[in-house]
Order: sequence, then C-alpha cells, then structure tokens
Amino acid sequence: MSISVKGITKFYGKQKALDNVSFEISSGEIFGFLGPNGAGKSTMMKIITGFIPPSSGDILVNGLDILEKSLEVRKQIGYLPENNPLYLDMYVREYLYFVARLYKLSPKQAKARTDEMIIKTGLTVEQKKKIGALSKGYRQRVGLAQALIHDPSVLILDEPTSGLDPNQIVEIRNLIAEVGKQKTVLLSTHLMQEVEAICNRVIIINNGKIVADNSKEDLQKQTSASNRQTIIVEFNTTVSREDLIKIKGVSKVQGLKQFNWLIEGNTNEDIRPEVFQFAVKQGLTVLSMQKKEMSLEQVFQELTK
Repeated sequence: MSISVKGITKFYGKQKALDNVSFEISSGEIFGFLGPNGAGKSTMMKIITGFIPPSSGDILVNGLDILEKSLEVRKQIGYLPENNPLYLDMYVREYLYFVARLYKLSPKQAKARTDEMIIKTGLTVEQKKKIGALSKGYRQRVGLAQALIHDPSVLILDEPTSGLDPNQIVEIRNLIAEVGKQKTVLLSTHLMQEVEAICNRVIIINNGKIVADNSKEDLQKQTSASNRQTIIVEFNTTVSREDLIKIKGVSKVQGLKQFNWLIEGNTNEDIRPEVFQFAVKQGLTVLSMQKKEMSLEQVFQELTK
C-alpha cells in the first residue's frame, strides 16, 4: 500500500476534527476524498503530508512512518494545498527551477523537469511572467507543476481545479488521470463531475468520520439499494397514471417523454416484477425497463445530510 492510515484522530483544543479514521490507498489509484466544509478533509491531508501531527493513530507512506521518517516521506509526496501558496514576485520558470533545486535535483535535472512541467501543465505562454501577474487559473497550474516537479510517487491535491475555466479543468483532469497511472493520487474536491471523471475510488467523510469507502459504481448501487427503488419504463402505447399508481409497491409515478414513465417504489424491494406483470395483464409491451441509480451527488447528499 502507498498510503496506510490507521486510527487517526485529531483534536484542535476540545474540538475533534478527525475521529478514528482508517483507510488504505494503492499505487496507481486515483482516490476521491469528499466531504462537506469542515468535515476534516484538509486536516487529513495536512497530517499525511507532515504539516501537522495527529493526536493519535499511525500513517505509513510507502512503508515509512510519517512521524519517524518525516523528511523521507516528504520527498516522496507532491502536495498542492487548497490556498496554493506561491512566491508572487518570482517568474514562473524561475520558481519551478527553484523548487526543483530545493528537492536537491542537479541543475541539469532541475532544468529538464522545469521544461517538462511547463509543457505538461500548459504554462508555455506564461513561463516568463511573474506569478503575481497570472490569473488564478494559471497560478493553479503553477501549483500543480511544483507538486510534480520532483516526480513524487504520491500526489496529494486539495481542490486542484479551483478557479479554472471549463477548458482548463478538462486539461488538468486529463493530466491528473495520466499521472495517476503511475502514482498514488489523493484528490479532495467539491466537484462531483471531477470525481466521476477521474477517480477510481471514493471516500466520503462527515463530521470527522468515514461514512463511505467504495468504488464510484458500487457506492451508487449500495446507496440506491438502501433507498426506495426508482425505475424508468417505456411501454409501446399510452398508459394511464391512475393504473400505474395502483401497482403493488408503487408510491409515485411521473410521466416523462411519450410512453416513458418514472416509477418509484414505497420500499427498497424490487418493483420491476410487479410492473412487468401489470404490463402482461394489460396486454402491453415493455420496450425497456431500467433501474435508476442515484447520482454521485445524490449519494453525497444522502450520506452527509
């Protein structure tokens, strides 16, 4: 495992920010870390990167204890914090070369990595500008470039596409997806589309505790199964709402486009057999019938409300 988190608890005074949090992330996994504001996401990231210590618990990064081997761990982590602190008076190229040298890359290696990161993060046009003169979107690119400059095995990104326009978001997502093939990526975001686009696995944290840990698909199925079932069915002809609502187990019926209906059950029992039997008795043909899974956004709301 690249990251192993076991029983992490963190207090700020009397306030408990994290409560016995445990999870593991494998190499080559892009891991979505979700939660409402104040849930403990940024605190967890700061602990993993060694910025603050936990009150209790253990974390290993590539087998190294973050407290006992703090410097060695930091060399293996690339970190883009939410507030993205940068030296605004430095030029883009100058800053990235400076960061590379801080990681003790040779002058030749530092120049090569700087050139590579400028191209990969789309900074070619802006590379000779001062960071303070850049838009928020380009500053975010500089932050991502510095996180990658030393070629870390673990990448921790807190809101990496904040402030980017739609085209830039797609470009950065593609870069993260490409990087994630060889690295471990822990990604915190409020954008469900971002998680759906690039993450393999999702953890949802609420009030300092993990409330879900699964793949996107399994999480949606699991949460849908514990809620009232909804299906979308298409018949071959007109059907009355009054007849559909009388089907056993049906609580709600909504007309969609022609001959299409959204039907909700009053329990988590599968209502499809009853709908099919209704169609047979009415002499109807069912052209299609599919179970409607909850969206990731609905899952998030359900688990954190």
